Amino acid sequence: MSKKTIFITGASTGIGLASALKLSQLDFKVIAGVLPSEDTTALKNVNISILPLDITKHDMVVDVAERLKKELDGVGLYGLLNNAGIAVSGPLEFVPMSEIRRQLEVNLFGHIQVTQALLPLIRQAKGRIVNITSMLGRVATAFSGPYCMSKYAMEAFSDVLRLELAPLGVHVSAVEPGSIATPIWDKFEDQATELLDELPPEGRYLYAENYKNSIDVGMKWASQGISPDKVATKVAHAFTAKRPKAAYIVGVDAHQAIFIKRLLPRRWFDAVLKMRYGMK
Repeated sequence: MSKKTIFITGASTGIGLASALKLSQLDFKVIAGVLPSEDTTALKNVNISILPLDITKHDMVVDVAERLKKELDGVGLYGLLNNAGIAVSGPLEFVPMSEIRRQLEVNLFGHIQVTQALLPLIRQAKGRIVNITSMLGRVATAFSGPYCMSKYAMEAFSDVLRLELAPLGVHVSAVEPGSIATPIWDKFEDQATELLDELPPEGRYLYAENYKNSIDVGMKWASQGISPDKVATKVAHAFTAKRPKAAYIVGVDAHQAIFIKRLLPRRWFDAVLKMRYGMK
């Protein structure tokens, strides 16, 4: 095969879709992993191959790895973009454990599973891994606990992989966006509103007002978020630069939040977050 191949998870919308289109334009062969239930219209007629994949399903991951190995025919896989994700929120005292497990299954364990399955092909090509993490993988906020925990863990996953794989000629980068206008926020709002409605009386008394304020602020930022294309540009740099960065912070809000957290004592930074989220 003459073109270098990149495999992307969660490629039907948002950052995954924008990255698939961008990398295809840069003359990579892009293979998109997409949930079987997702609409793939935007990926058709642009020379992007599609493989059905739920990253939490071991059998599907194994099948994708075998199909890629066969298609690559000894060349190896140049790139893996771990992008698939969901967002679960709520006061941790009342978020069902099943929802916390679901958050970690998709945003962490699924990516580990895919990476383990594809690493032999990536090592063969001395390729690259790019993980989509988040500003919230460095800055935890109230009522985003499950999501923040998954992204903090993805930061550690990225750091460990980078250290372990560098001697083998494999680059690993984390891309850390702030507020991005993607469909994940529509699903987030639905899930958050549902959990708010299902809080028991004690939970509503303790958390409802602040939780509702945090949802409203989050959705406001999401509506003003930058385009996924901005993130795709950083993803492309991570796959094309001679010396890719270990981490790419994307968006003014992400730069500001991460900088201020470094600058301020924790209690002062907590006060900033409470004010920003309208907490009492």
